[in-house]
Amino acid sequence: MNYQQFWKNNSFAVIGDSRKKKFPRLTYGKLKQRGKDVFAVDPGAETVDGDRAYDDLSALPQPVDAVVLEVPAGEAEEWVVAVADAGISNLWIHQHCDTPEAISLAGDRGIELYYGTCAVMYLSEGFSIHAFHGWINRRLGKY
Repeated sequence: MNYQQFWKNNSFAVIGDSRKKKFPRLTYGKLKQRGKDVFAVDPGAETVDGDRAYDDLSALPQPVDAVVLEVPAGEAEEWVVAVADAGISNLWIHQHCDTPEAISLAGDRGIELYYGTCAVMYLSEGFSIHAFHGWINRRLGKY
């Protein structure tokens, strides 16, 4: 997988559910800092960082190129279906949020899937724990 390629997309939906797990604000904010069009999909919140949050992908005001998914692993499969049904072909499932069933389903539905690693380490620059995580993974050939 060429993980860096994923971040070249222009528009993103970042999916979380703050009722069950902390919303992935770092990913959301870092994408906004890079000038990307970013939409928060969080059925548990009305806003994320002052921006409107949407209940699902069908409520977005415009189509997106890619989705970052960070929900409890048990919900990953249903979101993969939602991504495919929305016609989105690029999906990142954050580490520890994937399941074998979700991975298989994404392949069956023709989704270009990125998984098994932390999204934030690809978006962090300068000195931070996430940038350091990225540096370590580059040295280990896992980036």
